[in-house]
Amino acid sequence: MKKTKTVYILLGLVIAVLLSACGNDGTEGEDGKIKIVAAHNQTSPDSPYQAGLLKFKEVAEEESNGSIEVEVHAGTIGTEESQLVEKLQLKAADVVVVSPGFMTQTGIKEVDLFSIPYIFTSYEHWESAVDGEVGEKMADIINEKSDNSFKLLGYWTAGVRHYYGKKPLESIDDLKGMSLRTQTSGVIADFWKTAGAIPSSISWGELYQGLQQDVVDSSENAYPFFVQQNHHTTPNGKYITETAHDYTTRFLLINGEKFDSYSKEHQEIILKAAEESVKAEREANNSQEVEYKEKAIEDGAEVNQIDREPFIEIAKPIQDEAAKEMEAVDLLQDIRDLAEEQK
Repeated sequence: MKKTKTVYILLGLVIAVLLSACGNDGTEGEDGKIKIVAAHNQTSPDSPYQAGLLKFKEVAEEESNGSIEVEVHAGTIGTEESQLVEKLQLKAADVVVVSPGFMTQTGIKEVDLFSIPYIFTSYEHWESAVDGEVGEKMADIINEKSDNSFKLLGYWTAGVRHYYGKKPLESIDDLKGMSLRTQTSGVIADFWKTAGAIPSSISWGELYQGLQQDVVDSSENAYPFFVQQNHHTTPNGKYITETAHDYTTRFLLINGEKFDSYSKEHQEIILKAAEESVKAEREANNSQEVEYKEKAIEDGAEVNQIDREPFIEIAKPIQDEAAKEMEAVDLLQDIRDLAEEQK
């Protein structure tokens, strides 16, 4: 019995030492060093997300003289955003990138306001909102309603989403009866249904084949995403109409409890690294928007413009109703006021 007890004691000590040495709980060790696990769900090394997190790593490690180590995971600890949110809550990851839709699964319904079609009228409008008082208010909501599980470090983008399908849209009437791969429930689905389309839930991984084999008539996404997947080379993805219905928002989050446990010096470095990552990610994304549009045209895709006002008029009552349900009417008005100021 004594030998067995001694073995368990020694084993416990060994485990404790190993955990302390590895610093895998994300807190500061006795030597003042911390390790941050940062993750996104994109597997492409060319993803703007990767550019953003690599900049975060670079700045954090350089500014801390190595006392902060950042480990970047590109789809290796979760290709689904729901997995990343869960890992952040469980402290199995420290910094993650997620979209508003997946944040609503945590009970913070207000964040989905940023997903409503035509909530933003331009990239400049989006930027002035998220980088101003609207963004600050949303950051406070996220922190408070998550009981400090989530602290917002910055707003990233995933580009401007457009329609692409088997025919160009000359007017909103051209959508009637067309199947369109998008969300099949919630405000996004409501918008496309009102516009006349039939939302389809075909998975992203099967979408190329679905467009190729006429399973679905059309889809919607930003240039870097659908051109990288060659959707524009299929019969049902050839025609791109720049509807610009969504200037996308992505949240760069850190576990709030871990952040609070760091020294003030490390906190300031992390905030600076986050600020630089925001600049790097947006720059990479904006560059790819131009690059992949040019590639689509070179590959034979046809791009046209459309009067967006009929789409916007459909979206307004949907925005109003959604804001009421989310208890975010004031935030919606703030966003609309910014749009008026920029006219």
